Amino acid sequence: MRVLVTNDDGYLAPGVRTLAAAARRLGTVHVVAPDREQSATSHSLTLHHPLRVRDAGFGLVVDGTPTDCVVLALGELLPERPDLVLSGVNHGANLGDDVLYSGTVAAAMEATILGLPAVAISLAGRDAATVVPEWEETVGRLLERLVGERQFPTETLLNVNLPPVPPAQVKGVRVTTLGRRAYMGSLTRALDPNGREYFWIGGGESRWWGGPDSDFRAVSEGYISVTPLHLDLTNHRLLEEVSGWDLTL
Repeated sequence: MRVLVTNDDGYLAPGVRTLAAAARRLGTVHVVAPDREQSATSHSLTLHHPLRVRDAGFGLVVDGTPTDCVVLALGELLPERPDLVLSGVNHGANLGDDVLYSGTVAAAMEATILGLPAVAISLAGRDAATVVPEWEETVGRLLERLVGERQFPTETLLNVNLPPVPPAQVKGVRVTTLGRRAYMGSLTRALDPNGREYFWIGGGESRWWGGPDSDFRAVSEGYISVTPLHLDLTNHRLLEEVSGWDLTL
């Protein structure tokens, strides 16, 4: 099996190296990753300036987004089309609404759009970057189980979140739905040393909610969460209702 590994934390991140090591039990691994931190870039593409690629020994490095990495890897950089695309291991969870912002999930989604099975993997916890190498064995065994299924679901990527506990303390794996998350106090307004106003998005606190089968509940209880994400965002239950609206112009 040929495997492409990428991420959004950059090619120097411990998570991408851990994932590449874990994926080697599946077959040949190629790494194409951003040259810097690209968290929260979502599914953005670089359209207004050229992209540069260099060989960093460990893998190829692109001065663009995670989505750029997948597009370039599949279109030009790899000697053969991969059989599987893995994104991560992200330093921090990608649960609930986070999947809409995540560059990690977006890279897997781009692969899915291009017709390849893909898995995004994230590790919850503030010290994720420090402890992620401990997860190599567990992630490797999980990947073997996921790709060992007879047929990977079409037009669907798997979003995996590892709980903030030592691998030996994981209680198991749960297949989950997306929870919901609201951020509070995540916008800072202040003055720089020159007295100029600036705004900073990030930090603050978050509030989670969702059903008993939601991803954040599984992770908070010490389980690995596996959430199937479909490319079709249509709310099919509302198609008939919205069709009955008077939309005459």
